[in-house]
Formats: sequence, C-alpha cells, structure tokens
Amino acid sequence: MKSARAKTPRKPIVKKGSQTNLKDPVGVYCRVRPLGFPDQECCIEVINNTTVQLHTPEGYRLNRNGDYKETQYSFKQVFGTHTTQKELFDVVANPLVDDLIHGKNGLLFTYGVTGSGKTHTMTGSPREGGLLPRCLDMIFNSIGSFQAKRYVFKSNDRNSMDIQCEVDALLERQKREAMPNPKTPSSKRQVDPEFADMITVQEFCKAEEVDEDSVYGVFVSYIEIYNNYIYDLLEEVPFDPIKPKPPQSKLLREDKNHNMYVAGCTEVEVKSTEEAFEVFWRGQKKRRIANTHLNRESSRSHSVFNIKLVQAPLDADGDNVLQEKEQITISQLSLVDLAGSERTNRTRAEGNRLREAGNINQSLMTLRTCMDVLRENQMYGTNKMVPYRDSKLTHLFKNYFDGEGKVRMIVCVNPKAEDYEENLQVMRFAEVTQEVEVARPVDKAICGLTPGRRYRNQPRGPIGNEPLVTDVVLQSFPPLPSCEILDINDEQTLPRLIEALEKRHHLRQMMIDEFNKQSNAFKALLQEFDNAVLSKENHMQGKLNEKEKMISGQKLEIERLEKKNKTLEYKIEILEKTTTIYEEDKRNLQQELETQNQKLQRQFSDKRRLEARLQGMVTETTMKWEKECERRVAAKQLEMQNKLWVKDEKLKQLKAIVTEPKTEKPERPSRERDREKVTQRSVSPSPVPFLFQPDQNAPPIRLRHRRSRSAGDRWVDHKPASNMQTETVMQPHVPHAITVSVANEKALAKCEKYMLTHQELASDGEIETKLIKGDIYKTRGGGQSVQFTDIETLKQESPNGSRKRRSSTVAPAQPDGAESEWTDVETRCSVAVEMKAGSQLGPGYQHHAQPKRKKP
Repeated sequence: MKSARAKTPRKPIVKKGSQTNLKDPVGVYCRVRPLGFPDQECCIEVINNTTVQLHTPEGYRLNRNGDYKETQYSFKQVFGTHTTQKELFDVVANPLVDDLIHGKNGLLFTYGVTGSGKTHTMTGSPREGGLLPRCLDMIFNSIGSFQAKRYVFKSNDRNSMDIQCEVDALLERQKREAMPNPKTPSSKRQVDPEFADMITVQEFCKAEEVDEDSVYGVFVSYIEIYNNYIYDLLEEVPFDPIKPKPPQSKLLREDKNHNMYVAGCTEVEVKSTEEAFEVFWRGQKKRRIANTHLNRESSRSHSVFNIKLVQAPLDADGDNVLQEKEQITISQLSLVDLAGSERTNRTRAEGNRLREAGNINQSLMTLRTCMDVLRENQMYGTNKMVPYRDSKLTHLFKNYFDGEGKVRMIVCVNPKAEDYEENLQVMRFAEVTQEVEVARPVDKAICGLTPGRRYRNQPRGPIGNEPLVTDVVLQSFPPLPSCEILDINDEQTLPRLIEALEKRHHLRQMMIDEFNKQSNAFKALLQEFDNAVLSKENHMQGKLNEKEKMISGQKLEIERLEKKNKTLEYKIEILEKTTTIYEEDKRNLQQELETQNQKLQRQFSDKRRLEARLQGMVTETTMKWEKECERRVAAKQLEMQNKLWVKDEKLKQLKAIVTEPKTEKPERPSRERDREKVTQRSVSPSPVPFLFQPDQNAPPIRLRHRRSRSAGDRWVDHKPASNMQTETVMQPHVPHAITVSVANEKALAKCEKYMLTHQELASDGEIETKLIKGDIYKTRGGGQSVQFTDIETLKQESPNGSRKRRSSTVAPAQPDGAESEWTDVETRCSVAVEMKAGSQLGPGYQHHAQPKRKKP
C-alpha cells in the first residue's frame, strides 16, 4: 500500500529584478586564427593570455607623419593559434552549460570579420568538434539517466511547456510512430557519417550536482536572420515541383514573463547528442551561404541554435512527474553564429550579395549602438532608450542584456594584413562590449519536497549491489527438499518435508526469541536514552531559565539605556538647535561685518581718490599761479625797462640838442645787442639770415648737406606729400635713393635701407623734422618687412629764444617824404612802448613783450 501523497508547496513567485543588484561584465574572449600561409604578413601579435597587439602593416600609414601605430587590447582571455576546441570549450562554454542544467539562461555568440573562423569555432570540423556538439554532449552526459519519456513535455506557441502523464505520452508516441513519415528523429537510427566525426568527443564532460529528484527534457530549435527577416530552418515545407512555396518569415512575440521568442518556431525534442546534432545538420543545409571573393563559404545570415532544457520535479513518492505546470523550470542556451562584417570593395559583391552585405553590416551596427548606449547608461547614470527594435537580432536577445542570463562573446580575428582595418573596428567594438554589465540571473526556487525520493521506494539502493535484510534472513534458512511425489508408495518425501519445515519453524522461533530479546534490550536502551534526554532537557531547561532571567535583566538594562539614550538625543537635539541658532547669528554678524568692512574700504578708497584729486588740483593751481606771477613780474620788469629807456632817450636827445648843432637820428637800442654784450656767445653764424629774406646784393649761400652714416647702401626715401619744405642749411641727403611719397613693394624690393621723413609741430611752435630709419628684410611669404633702428631729429629755433620769427618784410616808405619818417629807434620805441596801431610796420613783426595770458 502506497503512502498518502503530501501536498506539494507552491513555487514562490519570483519578481523580475528582485535579486540584489549584482552585475557581471560581458565576458569577451579573443581567438586568433592561424595564417593561411607561413610567409603571409601578420598584423596581430599575442602578448600574453589576456592582451593582443595590432601592428600597422606595410602600406597603411595612420598618422600624418608616417609613423606606425601600435595598439594593445585586453580581453578576459586570449586563445592563440594553437588553442584546441577542448581548451576553448572548458573556459567559455562549460560554465554556460552548467548554468543551463541548474536553471539559468545563457547567450554565446561569435563575432568577427568574414573568414575569421566563427563557424569553425561554433560547429567544428571532422575529428575536432566545435562548441555546439560539445555543449550537447555535456548536457546528455549530465542528465542521461534522468530524462523523461518522450512527449511528457510538450511545447506550445506561448514560449512555455505543457506537462502530461506517462500514459498520455505513451499514446502520443504510438500515434507518432504509426505515421508514415515521422517528423521526430529516432535515437535508434544510425549516425550520418557526414557529421559522425564532429560529434565524437573523446573527453568525457559532465556537470556537477545534478538534481536527481527531477526529470529533464531537451528541445532544440534552429533559426536564421536573413536580410532582417527570421526564418525557421527546421520547418518542414511540402515540396511542390510545379509551384514551389518560398519559406515564410516568422514574427517576434513577447510572452507573459516579457521574454522575446519566435512565434511558430519548430521545437524538436531530442534524447541524445547524435539526435540533436542530426537536427542541427538538417537545418544547417538550409542556411544561406555564398561564395565571395574573401570566403568560399561565407555565411549570409545570422544563425541561432537554441537549446531549451525543461526540468520538472518528481512527486512525493519519487515515481512519476509532478503534474503541476508551475513547478516546471525552463532554461535556454542560445548559440549564435553571427555573419561576418565585410567591405563591399573587398568582397566585390553585386546584386543580392551587395544587399545581403548591407543588411549584415546594418544589424551589426545596431548591435554596436545598443552596446554603446548600455555602456553610457551604466557609466554616466543616464536613462537613454536602447534601440533594440532597430534590428531583429538585438530585439530577440534584449532579455539577456536586461538580466535574464549570462552573456559571452568570442571575437574571432584573422591576423593577415589585409584584414587590418576590419580587425581594428572589431577590437574597438569588443573594448566597448567589455564595459557593459549584465545583471546576474535569479536563482531557481526550491520546490520544497524531500530530497532522495527517487530511490527511496525502490527494492535496492541506488548502487544496486547491497542486498536487503529480508534477503539475508531467507538465505539463512535450510533449503526445502523436493516436494514432487511420483510414487503412491513414497513415504520419504513428506517426512523430509515435515522435518525441514519443523527446522524452519524452530529456527524461526529462535529468531523470534532473539528478536524479542534484542527488542527488549533496544527498548531498555531507548528508555535509558529517553531518561538521559529528559535529564538533559531538565538541565537545559534550568540553563534556559537562567538565560531567560539574564535576558530579562539585560532587557531592563536595555530599556534603561534606551530611555537614557532618548534623553541624551533630546538634549543633543536641543543643543543642535541652539548651535544652529548661534551659527545663524554668527553668519549674520559675519555678513554684517563684511558689509561694514566693504563700506569702510569703499569710503577709504573714495577718500584716497578725493585726496589725490585735491592734491592734483592744488599742484595744478600752484603751478598756474607761479607761471602767472612769473609772467606778470616779467611784464612789469619789461614795462619799467621801457619807461626807463624812454626817459634815457629823452635825456639823450635833450643833451644832443643842447650840445650838438647837427641833428642825427637816434638809434633805438636793441635788447639782443645788449644781451650779446653781456654774454659772450660762440662765433657761429646768426640764424637771422635764415629767418629773414637775405639782402639782394649779398652773395648766395651754398646749402650744406649732411651725409648719412649709411651712404653705401641703397635707400628708400619716403617723403609724404603733406610735408613742408624747410629753408635750413642742414638738409638730409642720401645719394642713389629712391624718393617716394607712398611706400610700395617695388621700391622696397630694390633697396636695403628705409628712411621716413616725419614732420610735427613742436611745443615752442617750430616745425620739428624726424628722420626714422630702418632695415629692409625679406619675409618667407615673398614680401618685405621693415625693422626700425634709428631716429634723427632736425629742429630749427631762434637764438634769442623768441617763440616766432621776425618777418623780413621792410616797412614801406611814407608818402610824405623823408622828413615825416621816424627813425628805427623811434619806431621800435613807439611799437614796443606805446603799441601804436598805425605804425605801418610789416604784418610779420611783433613786439618783444610777452603776450598777456588769460586767467585760468
């Protein structure tokens, strides 16, 4: 009689993202393909097990100065040209398969340029199986003895699984086997020799800690993404020779858990590695490949091989599968072989090949964009929308990047020099991908049933070679004699049988007595054990009471400390508020103090400016009044001297009239002549002939030319048209000079020296001439530049210090005759002293007195 089944607890609902926010970066690995020829130029060098270096090949100059550019890129691990498929699988794919068996999802895809070995890495070659057959072999080695019967699990079109009892599964198996062309491959069929060497794996690989109290089912599907359309490679299309039907593209859907899946995709249940690889090989023949200039069998689409592992626990008896859909765990491993990125100018693609290459590059570019946006959102905390929907490839696997499983990428590179630029772009994409972090998947919930229930009700243990106790007891009984009676007079068979039965009965009675003795002894031991347990319980109860008292005392102490803590917190709060008030007052006072300081500084600055201004005004006023006083004193002195001279002249005239009978013209004294008498001046010629027009009868004076110090060079004599001609003796003269009024390039190109004649009005009213000299240099642009080196100043002034020159114009004769003319002395006296308006002197003649200035 079977024991009653215990009620199975419900599987707790795990919310998406409820696990702690632990994230792992995308694992990016690099595999370097061997060169096709030994003497072929190589552009990639493996530095160590995590770093590769790209060398710029001959013919490529990335920098303008022609230097070669070498760049290093780091990966989680680098696999060189001598790496085997087993070494690559153990590092990259083995952890993903182990997670798959324990209910977690995984994504593994190969990326690289066309012809870099992506398909070889994923599928493999004869006697060197790739990652895909090794993953299948590890899965079936781990769950081989725990697989459910075929059709116990049934896939539906909602990305989930239905479960049915073994009777229904048996009926469906018989129904399928009765069909003329069964769609499901049988595990009893012979392996196709075309791929038999690929799935022959010498190394045995198995996952650890497989749940023995569950049953498993493996479903595989195979799709391709061609020109951004999804096609099912396992779909059976009826053959129509008249009008062949093209394959129909599939659509992406979202299930109730917000996971993306391909609606209507064929999922085949497989029971062995050979059967699964046969399904893969059947779809591989339908995959689109083409011959290009770079690769004889170039993949023209992205292929996705999905391995779905369904797991359901056994019931409480360990005999049948638990018929609860909520307890089913579905995990999936997606193996993606991306089509290679390529340049059309190298592949020489045309027509359909060109359109295929454009769609391939567009989908890979969308993948790069998604990685860039994910990296930017994680590094800078932004919330930009990731463009998953721009491509079917990224839209299908968006859940993996949102935290539904681990993501691994194998970057395949061809080290030949022709692929340098493409490999450079691949390395940059791999560098960005490594910085993207993916949330860790949620752990599988425990069903809550008793472990070990699979082997609990079986007659033998899980090992199968340990006999039970009843078998040992039966073997100890004496064997029964033959009970066959062939003769009616046989009197020995029954007595022997009775004797054997009596011996067995006696042995049985002895065993019962022994059993009773042992049971009594065991009961005594149990009684002793109960007493010991009771005493220990009493002892533990006493200690527990003591601990409870101690805990009560500690609770009271804790309550007292909590009250004290609350009191202190209240005091601290009051002190904090007081401190806040004081700090606020302090800040206000500091601000007021700073305001007052700024105000005082402004007042002090205004005071200093006012003092400086008043000091300047006082100084200016003092200078003005000093000059005014000097002018007035000079004017008064001159006035007094003129008056004194007038008196002296009158006295002299009176004396002459009295003493001399002959009248002579009085000569007006000259202040310049008196000064010459008082001060002995040099014998230099007087500048008067140059200020006045010379006498007509005087001999002409030859002008002297000053010789320049650089007379040996060719000069450009620049004399602006606005300059005035001076009548000085000293005139600048440069021989062999080119005289121009405006500087031009033609004249500068012919000479080595440059001289500019500049005139300006000096402070005393005289014209001051400056000769600015410089050297002429040629510039890089083919022009000329002038660097000024020297300035000569020519200035003309009167020796008597008067501000203006006397006019050389002679006063015209009086029409009344010689008797009415004044003498020169009288004329000068009348002009200098009396300032008569009708003195008939020349307009250029001025008196010697200083002009009267206006008051400031």
